[in-house]
Amino acid sequence: MRPLWFIGLLKRNFRHRFLLAKMSRLPILGAIMDRMLFEDDDLVYLPKDRVIQIRIDRSIEPPINTVLPSQVVHSFIDQAKVHFVMDFCICRESNKCEDYPRDLGCLFMGEAAGRIDPRLGRLVTRMEAHDHVRRAREAGLVHLIGRNKLDAVWLDTGPGERLLTVCNCCPCCCLWKMLPNLDPMIGGKVTKMEGVEVQVTSDCVGCGTCQQVCFVNAILIEDGRAHIGDGCRGCGRCVEACPNKAITITIPGVTAIDNTIKRIEEVVDVK
Repeated sequence: MRPLWFIGLLKRNFRHRFLLAKMSRLPILGAIMDRMLFEDDDLVYLPKDRVIQIRIDRSIEPPINTVLPSQVVHSFIDQAKVHFVMDFCICRESNKCEDYPRDLGCLFMGEAAGRIDPRLGRLVTRMEAHDHVRRAREAGLVHLIGRNKLDAVWLDTGPGERLLTVCNCCPCCCLWKMLPNLDPMIGGKVTKMEGVEVQVTSDCVGCGTCQQVCFVNAILIEDGRAHIGDGCRGCGRCVEACPNKAITITIPGVTAIDNTIKRIEEVVDVK
């Protein structure tokens, strides 16, 4: 169990994460950092429910009215036997965030979650876990779900394959704003949901609003129009922010949900 002074040290040094991310591009140091903090990671950003559109094969009739990215999180809540909610978001707490709730912390699930220091949060029921992530979405936060060794390290839990992370991320304070600075080998472990497509329509006037809310700097304004780059993680914030409704985000129906669940089940066992 980590002493509380260690948590305080992390908060005070949170602002240096971009420098540390740049250091990961140094050949030997990057390999060491990967092994210590990111080994076997696999994390997926889930688009905001309220901005997605569904692509479907017209030859079938899936229940498209129930296809929502958040179902991935709720599926694991139903599977898991142990649920632990943090009393604070270490990212927003460290940055003293004034735009999003600091008390809506991560949800951790799986056997290892039962070993998290109870001074940092509390064990909750399935119903309480469902309610926690719903409140996070209502507050405008985006879910990031998967296996994250960094959490197993700073929380001193382990093993990583028994700890599932559900971060509730804001665009201003998120740890993963450092993604553009990370070595691609490490940054590539944090991805968008399979099949997600973000597209700019002809209604775009190049106002730059989308660029301002993109937490991974994946949007460029060129020739009076926004362009979505390969660094996009498909969170959907730009869709919501665009004043002209000129950006769309789509997922391929239930296939995307099922495949994401299977993918995460391969790296984390919450049962």
